[in-house]
Amino acid sequence: MRNVTRRPLMIAAGAMAGTWFTGGAKAQQKEILIGSQCDRTGPTQLVGTVFCPAVQDYVNLINAKGGIGGYQIRINELDNNYQVPPAIEEYERHKQEGIVSTLIWGTPQAEALNPRLERDHIPGTSPGFGSAAAANGIKYPYLFPLAATYWSQAAAAIKFAKDKLGDSLKGKKIAYLYYDNPAGLEPLPILKELQDIEGFDLRVFAVPPPGVEMSAQVLDISQRYRPDFVLAHLFGRSPSVMLKAMKQSGYPLSKVLGFVWASSEADILAAGGWPVAQGYYTMQFVGVGDDYPVIKEIKAMYQKEGKPPPKEMATSVYYNRGIQDAAVHIEAVRNALTLTGGKPPTGADVKKGFEMIKDFTLGGLLPPLQVTAADHEGGGWVQIFQVKGDKMVKATEWFQGYRELVLRKVNSTS
Repeated sequence: MRNVTRRPLMIAAGAMAGTWFTGGAKAQQKEILIGSQCDRTGPTQLVGTVFCPAVQDYVNLINAKGGIGGYQIRINELDNNYQVPPAIEEYERHKQEGIVSTLIWGTPQAEALNPRLERDHIPGTSPGFGSAAAANGIKYPYLFPLAATYWSQAAAAIKFAKDKLGDSLKGKKIAYLYYDNPAGLEPLPILKELQDIEGFDLRVFAVPPPGVEMSAQVLDISQRYRPDFVLAHLFGRSPSVMLKAMKQSGYPLSKVLGFVWASSEADILAAGGWPVAQGYYTMQFVGVGDDYPVIKEIKAMYQKEGKPPPKEMATSVYYNRGIQDAAVHIEAVRNALTLTGGKPPTGADVKKGFEMIKDFTLGGLLPPLQVTAADHEGGGWVQIFQVKGDKMVKATEWFQGYRELVLRKVNSTS
């Protein structure tokens, strides 16, 4: 059963510390409630309409196996349209229902909700978005990126470029093509520090919102600057625009690496399909494709119900990220129940549960996450995939880039 709620939501009575009871003549059923915000109707709906069903599928799989520690997990999803006021309103509704944690949707929303998370002692996750500084669990005690932040992505991108260019970047030219907003600007301090360390020439090319026109930038890159490698930190419709423009300019996509929001099957299809994107490298913080035990279990669950596998699986980048976000919440709840001896956990208990996550990989779908009270990022791991034929093929194992530099930046955040 899917637990999706559209706005407005009537607040149910009787919530107690995250435990719900379905009663009447039936036996009482213990439930733990997790809040989930999504965008199925706003500007990031291309992600949300794949990511959010995956969250529900994973929770349904866990409940079909009997739940966690005698509790069923209930995900209550609300659509915030990628807007801050609805996100705040929906968080307050979820809080009154008794959530013990919440899946956040959107960088502005994460920034707006963080003070409330701290006030209410309710942990929230922002995998692959939000401020990179939130990796610092001491200064952001209730916010958990739990995936490579933009600082870690930038460092990993430089390490990958260095490996591809003969293990030296001295004298090489690196272009940084980015969406001109706070998220696009965030990697720049790391890139500039690495420029000084590695001795490469860095030139930046800003793409103004909404990112649908970048012919001048691509012309500058491909015909004038002619870099040895291009890093593309783009979002929304802009990755597909970039892929088409690079292809038309003649610049080899085997020298282009897209950060995590420029790296889905949807971007490639919107650019004109797999032939357009041949050679393109994509950065991922969750595995790509369906060759993972948990994905096979979800397919089997649908088969047992007499249904075909969900069509959302075809966009595996976003679908698998939805699995990741749901899975870390449930793992945190599992850990929290060990702390409480099986009693209903509070948000503070679940926070500690997040900070106990260690070597949680879901059979290779996730990197070896190591979350502590100080490190809410989990290690800053990424994999690189390359477009070959009609799929993305893994080009690296999980790796980190310049981890000491990134941690120094995280720990110096005020």
